[in-house]
Amino acid sequence: MVSTKEILSLLPLMITAGGAVLLLLLIGIKRNHIITRFASLFTLLAAFISLFVVRPYQPVYVEHLLVIDSFGSLYMGIIFLASFFIILISHQYLESTTSDIEEYYILILLATLGSATLAVSHHFITFFLGIEILSSSLYVLIAFLRYREHSLEAGIKYLILAAVSSAFLLFGMALVYASYGTMYFPELAAFLKQGNIPALAAGGFGLIVVGIGFKLALVPFHLWTPDVYEGAPAPVTALVATVSKGGVFALWLRFILDLDAFRFPALMTVLGILAAVSMLTGNLLALLQQNVKRILAYSSIAHMGYLLVAFLTGSNLATDSSTFYLVAYIITSLGAFGVVTVISGTDHDATSMGEYKGLFARKPWLAGVFTIMLLSLAGIPFTAGFFGKFYVLMAGVEANLWWLVIILVISSTIGLFYYLKIILTMFSNPEQQTAAHGSFSFTNTLYFGLLTIAILGLGLYPSLLIRLIHSFSMVM
Repeated sequence: MVSTKEILSLLPLMITAGGAVLLLLLIGIKRNHIITRFASLFTLLAAFISLFVVRPYQPVYVEHLLVIDSFGSLYMGIIFLASFFIILISHQYLESTTSDIEEYYILILLATLGSATLAVSHHFITFFLGIEILSSSLYVLIAFLRYREHSLEAGIKYLILAAVSSAFLLFGMALVYASYGTMYFPELAAFLKQGNIPALAAGGFGLIVVGIGFKLALVPFHLWTPDVYEGAPAPVTALVATVSKGGVFALWLRFILDLDAFRFPALMTVLGILAAVSMLTGNLLALLQQNVKRILAYSSIAHMGYLLVAFLTGSNLATDSSTFYLVAYIITSLGAFGVVTVISGTDHDATSMGEYKGLFARKPWLAGVFTIMLLSLAGIPFTAGFFGKFYVLMAGVEANLWWLVIILVISSTIGLFYYLKIILTMFSNPEQQTAAHGSFSFTNTLYFGLLTIAILGLGLYPSLLIRLIHSFSMVM
């Protein structure tokens, strides 16, 4: 039987799910974009505040399915805030593109619910449930503007490939269950400590790695990424790059730490190879692109490789460095895709380099924000991205992963070229005077102001976030 303490600990998830139901009722009574938007923002804000309400009761284990602890609360907080910012920037974009927009907010809340569920999963059932709630929402969101070129194509590609990756995950879980008779992470850890791993279980864990590799867009499971990033609406692209990957990484980090998988050199070698090829492939392919959203897509592949380097160290810095890097990446991605969202037109997103040519002359504030975000992605000093990479390098050096550290440095140097290419394009003289999208509204000012302050603030005072991460140390 579920106790009152367990029910209370589920408050953040219940508020998010209840918010989605409330939006359904509101839309059924009367369609109103402003009311629906504010209801969704209020839901996410309430879910975020509830994390502080439930913290004194942690850790709470809910029927072996979920563990509501400080680690889960930290990642749920990141997910809720990222979704809040995405909804904040979506209003003007949606009003200029389509008339039937209220369902968009329901799907955002459901995607947030799925991602938050992953962050507190402790069992294969909730693992798969969270993945499917998240993926099912993304199928529709990616093809939401179905009349646009590439939109339906992107949605169908993600649907097919995500279904294949879910099949890998489900079959892998089935093989592990057939070997050990349990799907509960701590019980799996107890079996693994006994030594021998049956071939059936090894195959199951391998299939799970494939499924997670797809969700994080690691090479060679990355082929969906550039097409989906290009075809999806700009705010949805931000959702895929931040909320989706944040939840999956939180689940993967908990899974590996619960099972103490760092004891298995073969698995660490495979993950190290995935990290190396992701860093190099992502940056090299980005060099060949002239489409800004595709550049950011390949860049995200490289950044997931960087994230794996911190994760693979298995040292005391592993959790802290990977979490710091993920937060810096999420903030920067929200800012970068926010700029794309604001300057996009009614019939297409601003994707070609030509649309950014002379942006500084037309909209200097947008060009300045985008420059800061790109410099952070490149890891330039005085930005959050710099300390994120520095922290990852420290963890790699401490763990003597020199080959990954060298590849990280080389690939980061390659990445400078395409980030600078976009910056130079924005600061060049426009060939002809073109209309500049992007109004200087209160919402846009709040959105970009907060993200810019966060990027520069963490670049100058990274200890603020480091102390916060320490205060939310994992309780397993």
